Amino acid sequence: MIELTTLSNGLRIVTEQMPSMASASIGVWVMAGGRHERAEQNGIAHFLEHMAFKGTARRSALQIAEAIEDVGGYINAYTSREVTAYYARVLSDDVPLALDVISDIVLNPVFDQREIETERHVILQEIGQSMDTPDDIIFDWLQEAAYPDQAIGRTILGPVERVSSFGRNDLSGFVEEHYGPSQLILSAAGAVDHAQIVRQAEELFGHLKSRPALEADLATWSGREHRTVKTLEQAHFAMGFEGPNYLDPNLYTAQVYTTAMGGGMSSRLFQKIREERGLCYTIFAQAGAYEDTGMITLYAGTSGEEIADLCNLTMDEMKRAADDMSDVEIARARAQIKAGMLMGLESPSARAERMARHLAIWGRVPDLEETAEKIDAVTRQGVRDFAGHLASDGRTALALYGPVKTAPTLAALRERLTV
Repeated sequence: MIELTTLSNGLRIVTEQMPSMASASIGVWVMAGGRHERAEQNGIAHFLEHMAFKGTARRSALQIAEAIEDVGGYINAYTSREVTAYYARVLSDDVPLALDVISDIVLNPVFDQREIETERHVILQEIGQSMDTPDDIIFDWLQEAAYPDQAIGRTILGPVERVSSFGRNDLSGFVEEHYGPSQLILSAAGAVDHAQIVRQAEELFGHLKSRPALEADLATWSGREHRTVKTLEQAHFAMGFEGPNYLDPNLYTAQVYTTAMGGGMSSRLFQKIREERGLCYTIFAQAGAYEDTGMITLYAGTSGEEIADLCNLTMDEMKRAADDMSDVEIARARAQIKAGMLMGLESPSARAERMARHLAIWGRVPDLEETAEKIDAVTRQGVRDFAGHLASDGRTALALYGPVKTAPTLAALRERLTV
């Protein structure tokens, strides 16, 4: 059963008890990520996530790790474009300890200057590693090409020059701007007691004063092309189309469409381009969504000699989907999505994540049956219409990396889609 309580200062607490579990996942989701940064702050949300583990007023960095690992637990965090999350997985008896540690790192980081310098070096290494990983960095370039000169289009890690300059005041300033109680969601799933968590949360977070959240700038799609020619073994291709946002009913149609097109070994792109033509090892399609926009992403890697064929054939398959997507393909895609959702939610960590994200988006946590019904409501004609819209709309972005001199331009790919 899912239970929800909102403290007087606006902090929301959502839990789901899973009777068969001996463990629990508990965390704080902060509704602030990369897209909430100003240009001069780019990378600060991610830097802050790192610094949360580097010491508080009560615990050193080692003591934070030991507190959880001494009881056999696990603690981690991540930063996305809209969320920063701090979470732990522990046995049921250690839930109060986990909540105490998480609240400590979120509310009481000391931002010691020596630790800032150490972690700065770690993040710069992370940036370097990302730059050396073509099938990672290309998605940052695609995001920037889709949303140029906007916070939502900037890299989460931030540029080297920004990360190299952040100091204690920058970190504490971002906390002051974005870590108010109304921007925090405490979510827990597994072997949990809602009333106990609410009581402890009141003690730990109840003193926070409510304050208005700073809204992120609205996203504006402005698709462009990014092409970096470099001598690599593979030519990397990523193409984006503006898709539905979280609140758009077409989100489920987009998910069914991308699953049918490139969501598994039976998908169109996998069968036509990898299995029949042997043009690549990896190819996929996916639908990503934000509060006010979304992106349908296609990705593949191939040789420099075959990049043009791969790009053109991908466009041909997208165009064909608007005319002949079958009931069998739609039914298979719906089954894949529902099965993946249900299998994923066998984990308390996944359930805690789902509750936090849905509460942030809709202000409630929809039943799994409600979500399954929306997936089942997607029709063949709806998917064909969606495919036709993508092909004719023109709001596309392109990122190419590696031996890509012969790859078609974005304009040429758009033309192939619409002719």
